[in-house]
Amino acid sequence: MKTTVQQRRGIVDKANTKLSINRQCQLLSIQRSGYYYKEKAEETLNCELMAEIDKEYTAHPFRGVPSMTEFLRKDMGYKVNKKRIERLFKLMGLSAIVPGPHTSKGCKEHKKYPYLLRNLKITGSNQVWATDITYVPVKNGHMYLIAIIDLYSRFVVGWALSNTMESEWCMETLKNTILAYGKPKVFNTDQGSQFTSDIFTGFLEENNITISMDGKGRAKDNIFIERLWRSVKYEDIYLHAYESGIDLYKGLKEYFLYYNQVRRHSSIKYRRPIDVYFAA
Repeated sequence: MKTTVQQRRGIVDKANTKLSINRQCQLLSIQRSGYYYKEKAEETLNCELMAEIDKEYTAHPFRGVPSMTEFLRKDMGYKVNKKRIERLFKLMGLSAIVPGPHTSKGCKEHKKYPYLLRNLKITGSNQVWATDITYVPVKNGHMYLIAIIDLYSRFVVGWALSNTMESEWCMETLKNTILAYGKPKVFNTDQGSQFTSDIFTGFLEENNITISMDGKGRAKDNIFIERLWRSVKYEDIYLHAYESGIDLYKGLKEYFLYYNQVRRHSSIKYRRPIDVYFAA
């Protein structure tokens, strides 16, 4: 997925004296040549619309293109048509939770795996991890955030930012997370092409990790990661309206430390994820 020159320059901080442009591009998975490539910038209106779509979709993920189009027209006052919103949904990697999965579209050629978490009793840390990707707006552009969560403790064991949704990026994030915290027995994803690819599933199989995938159209199968996205966005991203990818990275780093080590979660009896994760 390509990004515009305005998006690339919006997420790279040229004034940063500690990190060179080359290093920033490496950290954000942006090709240096792509940073300088000249092309027509994304329209300001589209950036504005995507920010509004992200907020509404995070709150009400059942909205598809027709419903979102009507919301933007009648409730937000935008003069937009269905075709534009359909294109923005595709760019953001979204679709309504009914009737299909909403994070990323699957690939018919890729192998799908059964959902293994139904009626599974989760009794300890590193028994089950789950992951997903979400769209994140920044000034004049956007990025994608992947997070990996331990379902027993709600501890976010890994996360990363990129300007593309590629299998290699997802695999590297998982690889780094395993190096830091060990590996889970079961790993759950949706049926998006990033997670059903041979690169990603092959890595899981090589590490003897059992693969579980959400059932098509079953929004509740990955409900824990959906709750995480709502928390991240409403408690941090929407409040700060980050100017660049570097600012976003710094802000999320602080937020995930707060989420893991300070924030008490009602779902784990108002304990902190870090305490539950390491106690188990």
